[in-house]
Amino acid sequence: MDITFESGNTHFLIRLPQRMRPGAYWKGADIILQVALPLGLLIILSILLYHHVMSPLKQLERATRKFSEGNFDVRVRTFLGARNDELTALADTFDRMAERTGKLIITQRQLIADLSHELRTPLARIELVIDSAERKHTPKEALSRIRKESIGMRKLVEDMLTLAWLENENPQLNKETLDLVDLIDSITEDARFEFPHHTLICQLPEHAEITQSNHRSIGQAIENIVRNAHRYTPQGGQVKISLEAQHEHFYLTVQDEGPGVPEQYLSDIFTPFFRVNKSRDQTPEGFGLGLALTLRHIKAVGGSVTAKNLEGSGLEISILIPRRQM
Repeated sequence: MDITFESGNTHFLIRLPQRMRPGAYWKGADIILQVALPLGLLIILSILLYHHVMSPLKQLERATRKFSEGNFDVRVRTFLGARNDELTALADTFDRMAERTGKLIITQRQLIADLSHELRTPLARIELVIDSAERKHTPKEALSRIRKESIGMRKLVEDMLTLAWLENENPQLNKETLDLVDLIDSITEDARFEFPHHTLICQLPEHAEITQSNHRSIGQAIENIVRNAHRYTPQGGQVKISLEAQHEHFYLTVQDEGPGVPEQYLSDIFTPFFRVNKSRDQTPEGFGLGLALTLRHIKAVGGSVTAKNLEGSGLEISILIPRRQM
């Protein structure tokens, strides 16, 4: 090392050993800078990327395993925080699938349990009739009773299949154009014949055309409500049906003069096999499926159903039917 003094004629010279010569470690440093450092950074980046990608996938794997073990409440999206990428979209899709599939499985289990419970009663009655016929030797009366119970069980099974189809499959119904007034007239004509001891009052417009809907679903829903109203109305009572146009919907109401439903059960009457244990329970022909089917049929065409008690006594069922299903 050579340091020049101020005069310029004198120099300060320091001689260092060879091991301290600059550049002696340049090759090693060059290898570190060009190979080791990029490799280390790449390894760190790979580890971070691995955790970023694999963490939600592991959450999804754990959720799938729990779901397969019967835990239908498991969800993934809540564990991913505020991130917003393709993996969160996958988690959202899984959560929607888990929610729908879980509901379908639970609903089917409940329907099967309810169906098995409901079938026990008619089967027990058939056994009693057979035992009675064997003891009293009255085959004619026994056959009549067995026929009645068989018809009831067949209707129960048919209604259950229809309910399961509407509940689980989200069916695409045939799109049709129909007149609600004509459909209601046909239903009320049958009701007057079946329930001659009731007075049926109808307040209907001349026409009520709806498009892109399905006459079978709407017809079965209205028929169930009208039959229920007649069933709970005492002899000599009135059943009132009215239809009004409201913007993009038709508003149909059916009022009876029955005992009504306790307020806390107004939403439960649309649940399969639900019966109120007091005033409106266990009619001879009913299994608690009529209003459940009504709700599913109306939802299938984009409408809604509600119930409320009338002042004094009676129940009003209201249906909102879109003029055109979207």
